Formats: sequence, structure tokens, C-alpha cells
Amino acid sequence: MRAFRAGLAACCLVVTLCPPAEAERAPSPREVKKARQVARERSRTLGVVTARLATAQSRLDGLAAEAERLVEAYNGEVVRLRQAELSYAQARERLAAADAEVERARQAVGLLAAQAYGGLGLMTPVVGMLVDQGDREGALHRASMLAQLWNERAAVLGRMHDTQQVAAILRTQAANAYAAQQVASERAEEARKAAEAAVARQRRDTRQLRVRTEELSRRVDAARSRAQRLARRRAHALSALATGGSALGDMVADWALTQLGKPYVWAAAGPNTYDCSGLTMRAWEKAGVRLDHWTGTQWTSGPHVPLDQLKRGDLLFFGHVSDDPGTIHHVGIYVGRDQMVHAPQTGDVVRVSSIWRGDLVGATRPR
Repeated sequence: MRAFRAGLAACCLVVTLCPPAEAERAPSPREVKKARQVARERSRTLGVVTARLATAQSRLDGLAAEAERLVEAYNGEVVRLRQAELSYAQARERLAAADAEVERARQAVGLLAAQAYGGLGLMTPVVGMLVDQGDREGALHRASMLAQLWNERAAVLGRMHDTQQVAAILRTQAANAYAAQQVASERAEEARKAAEAAVARQRRDTRQLRVRTEELSRRVDAARSRAQRLARRRAHALSALATGGSALGDMVADWALTQLGKPYVWAAAGPNTYDCSGLTMRAWEKAGVRLDHWTGTQWTSGPHVPLDQLKRGDLLFFGHVSDDPGTIHHVGIYVGRDQMVHAPQTGDVVRVSSIWRGDLVGATRPR
């Protein structure tokens, strides 16, 4: 028995001398302050890179708009080119008809030449008239025939000349129109390629900035999480306040998690699409609390909660606080572990994200 008591005393001495485990020790004010300072410094660095990213994104949007304008200009040139090709095809048909007419005229001229070469040309009536010993009326008749033959020959030659001129004009006009449209199309294509190349470069730069931003965001999240964790542990150790969610808050958070993946649609409030305040309104409606479909009044729907005392279901607000409630532009639902469920923006879906953003202004616990 004496040995047992001695052993027990030794054990008690060891327990008394050993420091409490880190998980059980309340952080000192200095540790909390230092952790918060690290979080602020990382936040400032993140803010600088985020600003650069916003500038790059703005340039990207401008380049994308210019690229769209140039692409549409190119599309217009393609439409006009097709119209020119149709006009060119029609001109080719008219040209083919004109060439056929030229050929017929050429055949008529060739017949005249053959007649002249074979002794049946216009000289035959002239000679006949000169050697003819007939009366005066016969001579006049032959002279009339001679004039008619000359006129017919002139008409044949004139028709051939006219058809050749028409064909040449049609050929030149069609070729010029087609060539002009080809040049315009090539210019538009070159401009489109240049714009797309600029956008590709800008996107590459933006991706690099985004990677850097995400890396810094993770570091900031880690720092903030540590600072918040230390502050909560200290508050718990000093005041023994409970930090778990309420039954209503758990109901709100759990329901919000069932809506993940549903598309964001402006002014939508379910059941298949949401905007940010539409999602939070429906979530708290499930818990029997009526909210307006507007961040401006949801911000005043209950007491404001310190960020180191958040509970599941609390509403997190983003923007900046002023006399104008419209300056608070976004809201999400706290679901624990520095995460929230929210409907972010057009083109996105309901998702889980970190609560730590540069425009986080506070939290409300509706009632």
C-alpha cells in the first residue's frame, strides 16, 4: 500500500509539472495579435495582386469586345463576298451570252471575208455596173443594191464591235468586284487573327496573375484561419461560450448544401435557379424566417455577428456599408470551417467558397 501511494504521488507530480497540450492551452493575446498581423499583411499583398488582376481582366474584356467587333466585321465581309460571288457568277453568265453573240458576229464577218476572197464580195456588183450596157434604170437598181450590200457589211462589222465592247466591260466589272471583295475579306481575316492573338496573350497573362492570386489567397486563408482559430480558442477558454450552430442555423446551412450546382440567374429565387439573395431568402424560409429578396434588408434582418463568433446559417455580406443599402451587393450562407454556400454570378452555379474576400463587411443572424 505504501508503494502504491508513492507511485500515485509521483504520477501526480508528473501531471502537475507537464505543460498542457497545445490544443488545451488558451492562446495569449500576443499570439492572437501576431496571427492577425500576419493575416493583414498577406491580405495587403493579395490586394495588390488582385488589383493587377482586375486591371488585366478589364483589358481582357476590352480586347474581347474589340475581337468580337472585328470578327463581326469579318462576318460582314464574308456575306458581302458571297454576294459578290453571286454577282460574279451572274456576270459570267451574261459574259458567256455576250461571248456567244461575239462568236456569231465573228462568223458573219468571216462569211463576208470568204465571199470577198472568193470573188463574191462587193466588187462584183461594181464591176457589173461598170461594164453593163443596160439602160439607165438597170444602172440605178444596181447602184441601190451596191449601197445595201455596203450597209449590211457595215452593220455586221458594227454588231461584232459592239458585242466585243459589251463583253469586255462585263468581264472587267466582274473581275474588279470579285478582286475588291477578296481584298476586303483578307483584311478582315488579318484583323481578326491579330485581335485573337492579343486576347490569347492577355488571357495567358491573366491566367498567370490568377495562379498567383490563388496562391496568395490560400496563404491569406491559412493566416486568417489561424488567427480566427486562435481568437475562438481564446474566447472559448475565457468565456466558455458555445460556438456550435443553432438548430435553425443548421437547418438553413444543410438545406443550402442541397442546392449546389444550380445555375445563377439574375432575380431568380428557386427552385431551379437562384441569385445570391434569392438563395438566402429560400434557405431561411425553410427555417420559418421570412426575408426580403434583397441584400439591403437582409443585412438588417437580425443582430450583427462578429466574424470570430460565426455559426452555421449566419448570413455573410459583401460590399461596403453606407447609408445606401445598395452598396452591399452580395450575400452567402455560413456553413462552417470558414466556408459559405452562395450563388456567385452570371455563368456560375451555387457553390461552396471561402468566406474570406476583400469586400467582406460583416454577418447577420436572422430572426
